[in-house]
Amino acid sequence: MTDRSNCFGFRLGSGPMWSELPYMRIGIDGVSPSSVTTRSVTAQASGMFLALNSTPGYCAAAMKGGDMDTFLFTSESVNEGHPDKLCDQVSDAILDACLEQDPESKVACETVAKTDTVMVFGEITTKAKVNYEKIVRDTCRGIGFTSPDVGLDADHCKVLVNIEEQSPDIAQGVHGHLTKKPEEIGAGDQGHMFGYATDETLELMPLTHVLATKLGSKLTEVRKNMTCPWLRPDGKTQVTVEYKNDGGAMIPIRVHTVLISTQHDETVTNEQIAKDLKEHVIKPVIPAQYLDEKTIFHLNPSGRFVIGGPHGDAGLTGRKIIIDTYGGWGAHGGGAFSGKDPTKVDRSGAYIVRQAAKSVVASGLARRCLVQVSYAIGVPEPLSVFVDTYKTGTILEKDILTVIKENFDFRPGMIAVNLDLKRGSNFRYQKTAAYGHFGRNDPDFTWETVKFLNPKA
Repeated sequence: MTDRSNCFGFRLGSGPMWSELPYMRIGIDGVSPSSVTTRSVTAQASGMFLALNSTPGYCAAAMKGGDMDTFLFTSESVNEGHPDKLCDQVSDAILDACLEQDPESKVACETVAKTDTVMVFGEITTKAKVNYEKIVRDTCRGIGFTSPDVGLDADHCKVLVNIEEQSPDIAQGVHGHLTKKPEEIGAGDQGHMFGYATDETLELMPLTHVLATKLGSKLTEVRKNMTCPWLRPDGKTQVTVEYKNDGGAMIPIRVHTVLISTQHDETVTNEQIAKDLKEHVIKPVIPAQYLDEKTIFHLNPSGRFVIGGPHGDAGLTGRKIIIDTYGGWGAHGGGAFSGKDPTKVDRSGAYIVRQAAKSVVASGLARRCLVQVSYAIGVPEPLSVFVDTYKTGTILEKDILTVIKENFDFRPGMIAVNLDLKRGSNFRYQKTAAYGHFGRNDPDFTWETVKFLNPKA
């Protein structure tokens, strides 16, 4: 008989009695505080059972039958036409333009969008000659915002620009007004960043995040190639996966729920939306092995999503930081990426710890890995480096930490050199601003390159 100690939950309305319901069991034993980072409330479809789901590595929902302890975890994504992602792409397009002409550009660029207006503001010190208005319009047009009907007209919207140079106080402390050598450059601000990797997918990324992101990317693909001509740029996806905890490693069992909310034109019916999404978006993206007769599909559950983009909601750079990273897995220090040059450790620090965590897993030193780094403004050396393998390490964590420190240079100036982060051509940073910064097979994503680690005996 399955132990029901430390379990709690409640049922809404009619449905199965308590003894027939799935339930959540909280079990945290010997975990460091940094491991306990994610709390979410999940709703089981059967009987509308609600329960608290704590950290995925240590919380399990015992499914009826008692043969296997599993739990549900959810990640979401948004399309490139989501107003926040529009703003991320504008900010990174401006960063690309600055770095392409002047690799020493210092950029902190924010974007806000609402209805017929896009505003760019921030601090930029560069020798580059940048036409900010043209970049805004080109980026919006490339996404598909070409008419007020879809949420924004790239050619007729108002573009406001308020850019100043970087504070001289920051400049002297971080890079000495460009006089410091790379190894001397300090962090652009204080903060702590996390990198994460897991062996559950080829990308060494969480399956929930991978599927949600790929669904969003596929929505854009079938919109732009006119497979689904009724689609409009804005949209959101969400995937819930049932997992088994295998001694700290995550084993995906099945896809529990798929949610897609996509902007559409006035002509299409909800029936056609559901049919097309299943055939042209879900089927090509989610492997059949993860789908079964119990998988739940919520396809445009609100019933109508015609008004979208900046017309439906205001957008702002830096508001999709979980989508940009690991879909709620691992941890996040809170700093956004887009519109920031490599001296901003919110970005460069997060990139180097992803490479470190990925290299640990790819080298077989652990099945899951979380790496944290922290900085003080103006100081080159990190204040701390931390590693957690969720009890999946093949060697001691202190030895993994040693090999990380021996193989990765966490000084901001050296991160920029080793990952070639001062290069902005080929839409290098704009590409990161939609569909995730990690787990992508693109040579411009240099932080995805694995260093195979060989710890000393």
